[in-house]
Amino acid sequence: MPSPKTELHYDTPFHLLLAVILSAQCTDKRINLVTPALFERFPTPAELAVATEEEVYEYIKSVTFPNNKTKSLIKAAKLLVNEFNQEVPSDIDSLMKLPGVGRKTANVMLSVVWNKAAMAVDTHVFRVSNRIGLTRNSPNPLVTERTLMKYIAEEDVANAHHWLILHGRYVCKARKPDCLECKIKKYCKAYQGK
Repeated sequence: MPSPKTELHYDTPFHLLLAVILSAQCTDKRINLVTPALFERFPTPAELAVATEEEVYEYIKSVTFPNNKTKSLIKAAKLLVNEFNQEVPSDIDSLMKLPGVGRKTANVMLSVVWNKAAMAVDTHVFRVSNRIGLTRNSPNPLVTERTLMKYIAEEDVANAHHWLILHGRYVCKARKPDCLECKIKKYCKAYQGK
C-alpha cells in the first residue's frame, strides 16, 4: 500500500476531529454510518457549540459511550469557538486541551490533516508493533509511540501509522492472525517463534 489512508470518512478537519473522538472503542465502519447526518447538521463548531445534548445524542446513540461522547463533542466545539476561532489547532498540546482528545486522537489529527510525523498508537498499532517485533514487550502506548518514532524515518511515520493499523485490522488480527496470508511473516518475531 504505497499511500494508505484513514478509513474514516470526513470532509473538513473539524469533521475528522468529531469522527476520531467518536471512534474511541468503536469501529470506523460504525462511525462512517453515523457521521454523514451529524456532519450535515453540524458543519462547523459554531453550530455544534449551541446544540443540546439531547439533539447530538440522537445522531450518535449507536456508537459506544454515546452519553460521554455527546458531552465531549459539544465541549470541544465550544472550546474551538471560544479559544481557537473555530479552527482545529495543529499542535499536540492545543489539540489535547479539547475534551475527548487524548494523545492518540491528537496524533491522528496531526498525521492525517497536517501530514506531520506523528504516531497514533491505537490497539492495532500497539499489538502489531509488539507482535512483529518493532517494539519489545512495550508496556504502554506512549513507550510504543516513542520507540516507533525513534526507529521509523520521519517521512515514513504517517504512512507507517496507517500500515500498522490496517495490517492489524485485516491480517494480524487480535484473536487469530492470518499468518499464512501475511506478506511480512518472514520478518515477524511472533511468526518466527512458532
